[in-house]
Amino acid sequence: MRLDYIGTHDVKDWALALPGKNPELWIVVIHGHGSHGDQLYTRHDLREFWLPVFRKTGAGILTVNLRGNAWMGPAAATDMHDLVVWLRREYDMKKTIFASGSMGGTSNLIYSVLHPEDVSGVVARGAATDMATYYNWCMRQQMPIIQEIRAAIQISYGGTPEQQPELYRRHSALANTDRLTMPVFLSHGGADQLIPVEQARSLAKKMTGRENFHYFEIPGGNHDSPLTESISFPQIISTI
Repeated sequence: MRLDYIGTHDVKDWALALPGKNPELWIVVIHGHGSHGDQLYTRHDLREFWLPVFRKTGAGILTVNLRGNAWMGPAAATDMHDLVVWLRREYDMKKTIFASGSMGGTSNLIYSVLHPEDVSGVVARGAATDMATYYNWCMRQQMPIIQEIRAAIQISYGGTPEQQPELYRRHSALANTDRLTMPVFLSHGGADQLIPVEQARSLAKKMTGRENFHYFEIPGGNHDSPLTESISFPQIISTI
């Protein structure tokens, strides 16, 4: 089912809702940079690897377009919260698992510290954990796609980390680990060239000792390596 709606600042947007056998549990999937809200269904590897795993849980699946390359900026976060409220109203949703990679995984972590009450569990693959340091890292890179990412972040956040320090801090998982109260499953490729593994390592170091935090690093893995890493969703469901 396609959901067309008017988001913050009268922006037209959309999401896809696929109800499951268990209406109280939903998996929320946020796409990667350069993709759209249908990525789970149109990208071959995700459709073949993720979709059957998600469906087997009996959960509903919500895939969101969320303003395109928004990197969970403030307007996207407001829209995401409105969609969660809609799930509660329409399906009596009780629990959510946010499971995504790259920009989507980054967005999962950000939304989890902004609205921990909306998130029962998080799976973040190849994600940035601190927007300010990631933005500054992007500034030093030459790859066109990374410069495109940097520009998208700046637009979504209304400026650079130097111009909007408090906003970037609020949207940092690393700076707000006390709000990561739900189970968090983080994975990263050790040779990721789009989002450096230091982003994941910094959060893993700060979360050391927490029973609800699980980190898996893939030695020599690239940016896409975590996307096909097997994660036990029955295990996640049993902990939320």
